[in-house]
Amino acid sequence: MKSVDVVEVYQKLEDYMDQKIKLQGWIRNHRKQKEFGFIDFYDGTCFKSVQLVYTNELASFEQIQKLRVGSSIEVVGTLVSSPAKGQAFEISVDSIELLGDSPENYPVQPKRHTREFLREIGYLRPRVNLFQAVFRVRSIAARAIHEYFQSHGYVYVHTPLFTANDGEGAGEMFKVTTLDLKKLPKTEEGEIDYKKDFFGKKVGLTVTGQLEAEAFAMAFKKVYTFGPTFRAENSNTKTHASEFWMIEPEIAFCELDGLMDIEEEMLKFVIQYVLDHCPTEMEFFNSFVEKGIIDKLKAVVTSKAARITHQEAIDILLNSGVKFENKPVHGEDLATEHEKYLTGEYFHSPVFVTDWPQDIKAFYMRKNDDNKTVAAVDLLVPGAGELMGGSQREERLDVLLARMEELKMSTDGLDWYLNLRKYGGCKHSGFGMGFERLLIYITGVENIRDVIPFPRTPGNCEF
Repeated sequence: MKSVDVVEVYQKLEDYMDQKIKLQGWIRNHRKQKEFGFIDFYDGTCFKSVQLVYTNELASFEQIQKLRVGSSIEVVGTLVSSPAKGQAFEISVDSIELLGDSPENYPVQPKRHTREFLREIGYLRPRVNLFQAVFRVRSIAARAIHEYFQSHGYVYVHTPLFTANDGEGAGEMFKVTTLDLKKLPKTEEGEIDYKKDFFGKKVGLTVTGQLEAEAFAMAFKKVYTFGPTFRAENSNTKTHASEFWMIEPEIAFCELDGLMDIEEEMLKFVIQYVLDHCPTEMEFFNSFVEKGIIDKLKAVVTSKAARITHQEAIDILLNSGVKFENKPVHGEDLATEHEKYLTGEYFHSPVFVTDWPQDIKAFYMRKNDDNKTVAAVDLLVPGAGELMGGSQREERLDVLLARMEELKMSTDGLDWYLNLRKYGGCKHSGFGMGFERLLIYITGVENIRDVIPFPRTPGNCEF
């Protein structure tokens, strides 16, 4: 007798019909009646569950009736057509062996639980339908990202998590040390002596893999990173976390227009890949999380993204006749309401906003000829706002040095980054996309804490 996964049963239903099979998994619900019972059974290999049907003709009937929600079991039974509406088959049980019992106070009972409660039992929430769907989509979306870049000739680079560089210049890094915090070594000037630390210098957790990816782009032409990044930012919004995953491609010999082509193509590929590979999960989100999400995503795949400058975006907003809570201002950032208006009300499509004021963008972005803006781009999508941020990188050493001096940035520790401009540098571009931001958009689950397996946020580092 073959032991099979539930996903295999659904995929090869005709082959297994009227056959005896063995399944291993967990009890999601157990409805007991006097002469028979129904068990809602799942094994995690697909979103769908299977109904087990047993009767009092079984010698083990009384023992089976005692099985509780959450228990792990091994089932032997025959796959038969189901008379019940909405399901093509069920398992007529021959025997059930209890593998791991679960007590009566098992927290995930078959009822509606709040997402806040489920975060408190984060080690159990993957067993709930919502998170079965979320984390399968997360897995498939990650696969899609790798498939896109690998099929387009990119080299996957594992950039370091420990770094001495604050790539964004924002100073929001977690500090890493092996020094005894109760007896910190001091220099003659009274400062902490980091020369006595493990790495011999001040080190933190990375906020971006971009700078190291640029080095590899100067050797491999097209590279990407996909890994965890960290921000010690005391922000408690629905879209911020202290640990999150970033996708960061870097492409040599690529200018801003070419970068936007890549961003748009990649986003459409990933969305279509998820729609193709997770139809059941997406139907669940469409029914229970965000009505119309499938149509929204299909519209992104089929539409062409608009391209406007930051100045044009502000002009559109100022001339819209809409009273925004945050008034649009030339030279300043866009608010979420501005982004939603541009994508949802004005263009009805994704929108690339280019040529941003240099004062609100990072030091490494290429300065435009007007000396006021930089060759930066944000991709805004309907319903979510900013999804990706990128730029053409400043390849001119003298201009980059002048910009760092203007920002009073030290070049200490960045010699290697500056040398990339000396040793065969070229025009190059790249972008970053927060993986969880993408998942929020694809699933409709609006809180970043619910698309990360074990979220780390200010005041929270559980499990």
